[in-house]
Formats: sequence, C-alpha cells, structure tokens
Amino acid sequence: MSITYLKKAAKTPETETATAQKVVTEMLAEIEANGEAAVRKYAKDLDKWDGDIVMSRAEIDRRTREVPEQVRRDIDFAIKQVKDFAVAQRKSLQEFSVDLHAGVSAGQRVLPVNVAGCYAPAGRYAHIASAYMGVATARAAGVKTILACSGPFRGGPMHPYVMYAFDKAGADVIMTLGGVQAIATMANGLFTGKAADVIVGPGNKFVAEAKRTLFGKVGIDVFAGPSEVAVIADETADPAIVASDLVGQAEHGHESPAWLMTTSESLAKKVMELVPKLIAALPPTAADAAGAAWRDYGEVIVCGSREEVAEVSDKYAAEHLEVHAKDLDWWLSHLTCYGSLFLGEETTVAFGDKASGPNHVLPTKGAARYSGGLSVHKFMKTLTWQRMTREAARDIGEVTSRISRLEGMEAHARTADDRLAKYFPEQRFDLGEAVSV
Repeated sequence: MSITYLKKAAKTPETETATAQKVVTEMLAEIEANGEAAVRKYAKDLDKWDGDIVMSRAEIDRRTREVPEQVRRDIDFAIKQVKDFAVAQRKSLQEFSVDLHAGVSAGQRVLPVNVAGCYAPAGRYAHIASAYMGVATARAAGVKTILACSGPFRGGPMHPYVMYAFDKAGADVIMTLGGVQAIATMANGLFTGKAADVIVGPGNKFVAEAKRTLFGKVGIDVFAGPSEVAVIADETADPAIVASDLVGQAEHGHESPAWLMTTSESLAKKVMELVPKLIAALPPTAADAAGAAWRDYGEVIVCGSREEVAEVSDKYAAEHLEVHAKDLDWWLSHLTCYGSLFLGEETTVAFGDKASGPNHVLPTKGAARYSGGLSVHKFMKTLTWQRMTREAARDIGEVTSRISRLEGMEAHARTADDRLAKYFPEQRFDLGEAVSV
C-alpha cells in the first residue's frame, strides 16, 4: 500500500481520556451520594448557575418571546426536516409474527422507551441544532416523556434559541444544566422523579465519558467524543471547498480531528496551504479552536489509488465523511465505516449538522466500525413474543429436555418434563439422561 502522510497528527482523541475518566468518576460518585444538592453545587461552581434548574412554562414562554421571527422559521424548518426523516426511519421498523413450527408462533413488537434524556451542549457556541436533533427524533419515536438539558450560556441562563428549539421540538421538561451533572441528573431522575431510559446528545470529553460510564444503567446513543471530519478528494476536487470543509469542522473544538485523504498530492499541498489562511480569517473563538485542532489533530494522507483511500477511510471510521471525487456511486458502494456520508461537493457536513434531515449525533473515535448515529431506532425496543399449542409443546419440550441435560441444566429440563407429563400423561418421551451432579 503506497500511503504518504504529508501531515501527521501529534495527538489522538484518546490522549485526554484518562483525565476525563478521573474527573467524571469522582463527579458521578458525589452526585450518587448527595443527589440534587451535589448537582446544584456543580452547577454553581462549574457554570456559575444558581437559578432554577427546571424551567417553568411561564419562564419558557417569557424567554422564547425573545426569539426573532426569522430564527423561529429557520428552527421550525430544521425541526420538520429532522422529524420527517425520523418518521421515515420509524416506518422502516416493522412488527411481525411468523409460524416457526406447527403450533408455534413468534413475533416482534416495536415500542419506544418511556423516558428519554436529550442533551445539548452550551459553552463556546449556542448548539441550537443539537437541541432539536435529540428531541424531535425522540418525539417521532413516540417516547412518552422527554427530558432536555443544556447549560447556561456564557455565564447567563440557557440560550433562548436553544430553549425554543427544545420546546418546539416537543420536550416535556427543560432543565438549565450542563456537563456531567446534567447527564447524571437525567440518569438518576433528579428534579423530575423520572429517570431516563436512554440519554442522547453530543458533548465534550467529560459528557462523553459520563455517558460511557453510565451505559448499562441507561442506554446511550453512541460512544462519542470530539467531533471529527474526513474528506476524501481526488484531482477533480476544488481545494478551496475542501479546505473550507476541513476548517468548518475543526471549529468545533481544540480536540476535533480533521483528516484529508486523497489520491492527488498537488491537491493535498494546495489544501495544506489554504487551511491556515482560512483559520486566521475566522473570529477569535473559532480561530483558536480550529487552529489548535488542525495543529494537533489534522492529517493529510496521500494514497496511490481510490481503493487504498477507501481502506484507509474505513480504518479511521470518521464521524463525518465527505467525498469530493468522481464516480460517487463507487464510493457509496465501497465505503463501509462512517457516521454519516456526504456525497459530492454540493453537500457538506454543515448541512447535515443543521438542517438537511439525517441526525447529526454520530459515532466518533472509530465507533462507526460497529455503530451508526442517533436515529429513531435508538429510542425503540424490539421485543419478542411467542405462543404455542400443547401439541407444539410436545415437540419443543422433548428437544428442550434433551439439550438442557446435555448442558447440565436439570432444572431447565424439568420445566419441559413437567409440561409433557401434564399434557400427554399416556405418552413416553426420550428426555435424555438426568443430570446427577
């Protein structure tokens, strides 16, 4: 394989994991021990927030009146896009029943979880899109109760646009809480008495680690970390657009990887020339984040063929994967590991992040090798059922008895034996050798 790194990352997304694990473990233990008091203390110490946690209907109405009409229309449009896509996903899940053997019927029910917790980050940016990505999708799934959390914005209350997005998308409870304390609150049912069955939403390394630690107690959407982007490009790509898209995702934060994979060394060098200029032209907050991300996590990889590019791409399993190359159908059929795929120059990660429809909560750190992103499926349970006649129980029971005894599980075998004896007292069965140890 002929692969050349014109730029190699100095760090990996795992570099800072150990620090996050230690902090999160201590915080979760404190909240487990002291409940709402610990949450309020963390909210005050970390986010400078000592106001109401649960937003009242009157407060929601008062704050969202500040939202300009054009902003409302834009958010409403994006919510509809996300919800319509989620509804289509919901329809792809089917209940069914099937006859497996004479007198044996089995099937599948598809039901939503009862309580979902949806998180939207605060801090550097007002993550409006994250608010409706989670809530609108949970609502499309039919979740009965939807909890929504986002932290104070730059020292003040929750951003009114985020609050409007939560409310319009269908949240039942909106809480001004950020970080680990928000995730722990939803997992433990603090302030609401309703513990989430599933918690979804993007966040920083501490939020991601809190979700990972609590997985099992609650379901989560994906194991996620800092946002990632990979761009596949060939000689037909526009280097200015490629550079723009790399910088567009590096803006997320200091630890956000941006990778270019290409068959064209000349394009790669042009992109590397452009990226620092685009970063320098950003506002200070974005320039600081994107500059650090590109310096520490950016990579540029030149491959000898598109097959090699596809192989490298699947190993990286990027959260967002753009393809700026000819023969898009080839790439669609050959790429297998990504959170979401953006085919052609005409689409970009930002479209998916904000308004196109498919969800923007996606797997990072290679998790796209085995997992997809947030979808209506994450809020659904596929539950199986079975029913059989007494005649069917004769066939199933005899096999069950023998297999149970082969495994050494005598009590299992006797549950089958007892039914055979009750239903068919005149018949003799080959039930295997009874377990004696």
